[in-house]
Amino acid sequence: MDISAGIKASLAGRYASALFDLAAENGKVTAVESDLGTLGTALSESDDLAALTTNPELPRETQGKAMAAVAQELKLSDLTVNFLGVLAANRRLAKLPAIISAFRAIAAAQRGEVTATVTSAHPLSDDQLATLKSKLTAREGRTVMLTASVDPDLLGGLVVTIGSQRIDASIRTRLNSLAQAMKA
Repeated sequence: MDISAGIKASLAGRYASALFDLAAENGKVTAVESDLGTLGTALSESDDLAALTTNPELPRETQGKAMAAVAQELKLSDLTVNFLGVLAANRRLAKLPAIISAFRAIAAAQRGEVTATVTSAHPLSDDQLATLKSKLTAREGRTVMLTASVDPDLLGGLVVTIGSQRIDASIRTRLNSLAQAMKA
């Protein structure tokens, strides 16, 4: 498995890599990835849950019990529940969002996928997203998973980010370039 050294070097990456290896051994990568997606959504939607994971004043045991209750409520798999227990015991629950992100990156790399983010001034239609996805897939030689967002400040055009590459075809950038050229 070829994983970016940057992912493995980070604390979150080491935990995500260990969880991925364990999930792969047990044939539960898809289930764990789904669990982490559910957990990530819960973290972003619940301020209380986010506070639970980041509050250093809470004892490990309290965090562990609370996370076990959350996991039961979310119907997470045993492997994910055990992993959350390890994070609580090691005081690493605050790293959960980064671990989720790293796990997704590792799983995507294993499947031969690459993640791309497209930002546009206006929402793109399903047809436009499908066309962009097929062109990026052909360009990259791997399956591209698109995440779309809207930023009205772009004025028009697109900004596509694939890993560390950024393709900026926005009107805002063109206008800024023109302004710089006129100053010279």
